[in-house]
Amino acid sequence: MATITTQIELYLKANSKSYKEERSNIILQNDGTGDYIHTWNVSGVAKPTDSQLASYNSAATTQEANNVVRGTRRNAYGDIGEQLDEIYKDIDAWKARIQSIKDANPKE
Repeated sequence: MATITTQIELYLKANSKSYKEERSNIILQNDGTGDYIHTWNVSGVAKPTDSQLASYNSAATTQEANNVVRGTRRNAYGDIGEQLDEIYKDIDAWKARIQSIKDANPKE
């Protein structure tokens, strides 16, 4: 199951808002059974219901999984300066290395 933060991010995006810009207007709390929205002060967008957030769970789970893959790929790719040097020396070897990293770490 995806985090409530990712579900909120997708809900805001669907309503033409950015979580990055609105996160200071949202306060989450945890009562021991999980996180929930304690305070919602997003102008022009109603506080989502539990069922509205749940409707984003599948997309949020995919987004979170893909974020893990992106991080794994970023680490495997290495330093950008080293990549540029590798491209300059042998672009075909660089392409093959990058493709093998992508093949080993597919996105959903």
